[in-house]
Amino acid sequence: MTSATTVRPAGGGAARAPRRAGSRPARHLRRYWQLWVMLAPAIAFVAVFAYVPMYGLQLAFREFDFAAGITGGDWVGLKYFQQFFDSPQFWTLLRNTVVISMSTLVAGFIAPITLALMVNQVLGRRRKKFLQTATYLPHFISIVVIVGMLHVFLSPSSGLITRLVGLFGVDGANFLGSASAFVPVYVISDVWQHAGWNSIIYLAALASVDTQLYEAAKIDGAGRFSIIRHIDVPALVPTMIVLLILNMGNVLNTGFEKIFLMQNPLNLGVSEVIATYVYKIGILSNQFSYATAIGLFNTLINFAFLMVANQIAKRVSNTSLW
Repeated sequence: MTSATTVRPAGGGAARAPRRAGSRPARHLRRYWQLWVMLAPAIAFVAVFAYVPMYGLQLAFREFDFAAGITGGDWVGLKYFQQFFDSPQFWTLLRNTVVISMSTLVAGFIAPITLALMVNQVLGRRRKKFLQTATYLPHFISIVVIVGMLHVFLSPSSGLITRLVGLFGVDGANFLGSASAFVPVYVISDVWQHAGWNSIIYLAALASVDTQLYEAAKIDGAGRFSIIRHIDVPALVPTMIVLLILNMGNVLNTGFEKIFLMQNPLNLGVSEVIATYVYKIGILSNQFSYATAIGLFNTLINFAFLMVANQIAKRVSNTSLW
């Protein structure tokens, strides 16, 4: 039989007791307490406005009673989810939401990248600054003003764009009242408003590219498009993937305010989305439990898209959020 041996430190002293794992967070807080104090307001903001309201999600599974409060209603399980799935408007709402969201996602994803690549090729600091400022400004215009501008420019009788289209033989076009024109108008105006602002992060990624790569490419005889293809675009790929994953988490989240302001009886068949329907059912019709169930369904679908997109990006490119 072999006898047990005692392992001692090289110095001959007694073996030290292992440090307790529970003391590590305390040491971390003592060392970085200034950073945690600075971060505390942001943590409190997220906790109060993002996590505390989740307490109200139980309304989706209860029969809401004004007298009993949120937790006093009878438990009905998945009744309101089934009611929404059986509703004749379910597929119409889902189709309209997906069409508008995916159109905005694709156009809003490509436009900032293209704009950043174009701005990066502009020579002259003043011209680049002017172009950047001109494309950033629409982002700061309120949605109410944007929709008002659309009504002015697209007016069937006196709109500037309507008159320009009339020169090509299309007289009295009512773009905001046309079901077929609603989605293009919404997507184009959204890209115009946000493309410049969303291109900032891509410009920052391009600014980190080593200038020696450009010099070496020019010495090898590469043209402008070759430089964009082989240097700029690969430098943007990690940023593109991360932003695409984040955008996939909002696939079914359309801009409620803008769509609601653009709605009218003529385009309601294509402009009624889940967000506006929840507002009309929950606020205007006082069906709070039903509206909560629809909103929870929308959130779960977005979360599923986020998880799937993150896993696909992780396997394909080794770039992910977690």
